Amino acid sequence: MKTGGQLIVDALEANGTDRMFCVPGESYLAVLDALHDSSIRTIVCRQEGGAAMMADCQGRLTGKPGICFVTRGPGATNASAGIHIAMQDSVPLILFIGQVASHAKEREAFQEVDYVRFFGDIAKWVVEIDDASRIPEFVTRAFAVATSGRPGPVVISLPEDMLTSVVDAPEALPHTPVETYPGEAELDALEMLLAGAKRPFVILGGTRWNADAVARMHEIAEAWSLPVGCSFRRQMLFDHLHPNYAGDVGIGINPKLATAIKQADVVLLIGGRMGEMPSSDYTLLKSPYPDQALVHVHADAGELGRVYRPTLAINASPAAFVEAFTKRMPAGTPSWAAETAKLHAAYLDWSTPPENGPGPVQMGPIMNYLENVLPDDAILTNGAGNYATWVHRFHRFRRFATQGAPTSGSMGYGTPAAVAAKALYPERTVVAFAGDGCFLMNGQEFATAVQYDLPIVVIVVNNGIYGTIRMHQEREYPGRVVGTDLKNPDFAALARAYGGHGETVERTADFAPAFERARTSGKPAIVEIRLDPEAITPTRTMTQIRDRA
Repeated sequence: MKTGGQLIVDALEANGTDRMFCVPGESYLAVLDALHDSSIRTIVCRQEGGAAMMADCQGRLTGKPGICFVTRGPGATNASAGIHIAMQDSVPLILFIGQVASHAKEREAFQEVDYVRFFGDIAKWVVEIDDASRIPEFVTRAFAVATSGRPGPVVISLPEDMLTSVVDAPEALPHTPVETYPGEAELDALEMLLAGAKRPFVILGGTRWNADAVARMHEIAEAWSLPVGCSFRRQMLFDHLHPNYAGDVGIGINPKLATAIKQADVVLLIGGRMGEMPSSDYTLLKSPYPDQALVHVHADAGELGRVYRPTLAINASPAAFVEAFTKRMPAGTPSWAAETAKLHAAYLDWSTPPENGPGPVQMGPIMNYLENVLPDDAILTNGAGNYATWVHRFHRFRRFATQGAPTSGSMGYGTPAAVAAKALYPERTVVAFAGDGCFLMNGQEFATAVQYDLPIVVIVVNNGIYGTIRMHQEREYPGRVVGTDLKNPDFAALARAYGGHGETVERTADFAPAFERARTSGKPAIVEIRLDPEAITPTRTMTQIRDRA
């Protein structure tokens, strides 16, 4: 006989959970009590949105569901930002919410929310457990739903009285992973398409990849001389210095790369959905009927034909597909090998940072310095904003599990994601990039890094504005600035106030020594870069954008 709280923890342990992220609440005290005697590491966060984003980053880097616990009402609604990210990004995550007691439901009780309705459109599955004896069933099912097909977030509501009830329940067993494999007929059809192609192109995206799958994709690219691009914020799926890499298919795409995709006769899309951002508003691949012959490989049959009608649909996970296709070899040297080499050269040129720009701090040399000093396994995280362009365009990702960034474009992600990444891989260098507006959305999770001795480095690019919105504002309504100015704290002093290390960079030459002091301090650190707001993109100033409006 066990309490519902004990059964929840037992089921998590049975499914391999080693850590969870939470903001405590009285609505799930029974679970917290059970965690006292558990091997699961409990990481207490400062706001539920940050906790959910930490769980998302863990799921993103490992492929196993990140676990998050929050309390009812405002706790759950705060966490919804992380659930939306996990849904749009196809990341496995399970959010547990303490709910009001059963006798108080449907009375608009204190902090009561109907979670099935609230999360219905932004989660893969939402359920409330009324009977504690069914906890093993529902939790094991949650792991299966979160990881199968197109991964995503599951939300489980836990009435307070259910968690304290004592019941006899079956022992929890781990979920059974579901893999989808390509058929031989589909592989034959793909081989025939490539054999007849003149300008093929491969786009990698989505989740359900792992390090072995990425290595096999390298083998496929080499054998077939295929040019490979990575979808928006999925850049860790291919080594950027590999001779077959052609660049990232995202916002601000290299025009030469965009032309190559549009002119391709066969596009092999593996794992991704090719949504609005990577498709450049559905212009690289036209919806619903692409100009190119489209081979779409996806683990969820519901995504095949959903936006694009593929010439060939292959219902398989990326890992299973590349494992099968590595056994297929071309008859001879493909005719497009020279074009693949040209596309890689174009990428190298595109990803070389500029040396100059407005103001006393130049981001180009800073990015060049980071490329020289960061190890290949360093993990970079970020939220959203124009500052992220410097990371996506100029950082050359080399390995799997080195990127934590939301394809949903959610601000405030970088700092909590860095905390989760450092907890997961304490031996690796973890650097978060954030704008001044982005950092202050979840910057309080820097306190979590301090509490658990997780020495991340947060680079805050401070230009005193909501940069992306100001850029659009100046383009659409030049000279009519409203609502985009910011007055910020001293971020270096803020880091020290939290108990971390703080640095301020006001000249380009200041960055290298400041970064080294931050990295060797042994503490969570913030390096604030005070950037001129004119330096709004790597190639255009704010004045140029305004003048061209």
